Amino acid sequence: MARKIESRTLLVTGAAQGIGAAIARQAVAAGHRVGLADINTAGVSALADELGEASMAVTLDITDEAAWQRALDAVEQRFGPLDVLINNAAVVHVGRAENVPVRGHQQTLDVNFMGPLKGMLAALPRFKARGRGHFVTVCSMTGFLPFPGLASYAAAKHALRAFHHALALEQRKEPLNFTIVHPTSTETPMLEQEAASDEAPLCFSSRSVTADFVAEVVLDAMHRRKIEVFMPPQRARTVRMVGTNPRMLKALVDQGEVTGAANLNQRRASR
Repeated sequence: MARKIESRTLLVTGAAQGIGAAIARQAVAAGHRVGLADINTAGVSALADELGEASMAVTLDITDEAAWQRALDAVEQRFGPLDVLINNAAVVHVGRAENVPVRGHQQTLDVNFMGPLKGMLAALPRFKARGRGHFVTVCSMTGFLPFPGLASYAAAKHALRAFHHALALEQRKEPLNFTIVHPTSTETPMLEQEAASDEAPLCFSSRSVTADFVAEVVLDAMHRRKIEVFMPPQRARTVRMVGTNPRMLKALVDQGEVTGAANLNQRRASR
């Protein structure tokens, strides 16, 4: 028998494309009301036109605290109290750390860590005042594995995971839910950026998944109120172990970069 889904009001960041857009489409199809938030106004407006009355476009620079308040106000004015904040938006600057300008590292940390942090802190008092609320954080396997070629991206995801769990611990006596999901390499515009470079071959050491698949995992984790979800789940133990063992990590990277470079060359040849 199909599981009955309670209709909720969601705000999804980074909703103009990739994983965010896939989450929005599936959420609306499941009967939820969705605020589509992105700095790309044209992108979320087009998606809102596609999805209809159960969605709305919200222009949001997630690094701007005041913009967060405006976005939350707009969604709640249209759909009522927010039930779920899905922090998904992210950027990447591909390249060895020494080859990425400091401003690129700074933007990565501002968007990928401080942006979700500001969103969670903006939504927190609203959730607490109502006695309910759910934070869903789309993190990354790089939150455990620091990838060469994505040094500040991995650093931001490490920080995001730590903040997400620390906030959950601080609020453990409140009736709030916290879910964090760690996708593997996903076919999105971000992966295309990585594919255009020769400096992050580890991103291609394993088979990538579709944005629709990740969206399905994220929404299932939300519905089931899971605490932490790995993709694929059978790699969770290995990732935790390797991520805290520098010797094992070096061996994995040495082997993974060779495999990834070969896979990347094959990818380019097939296009």
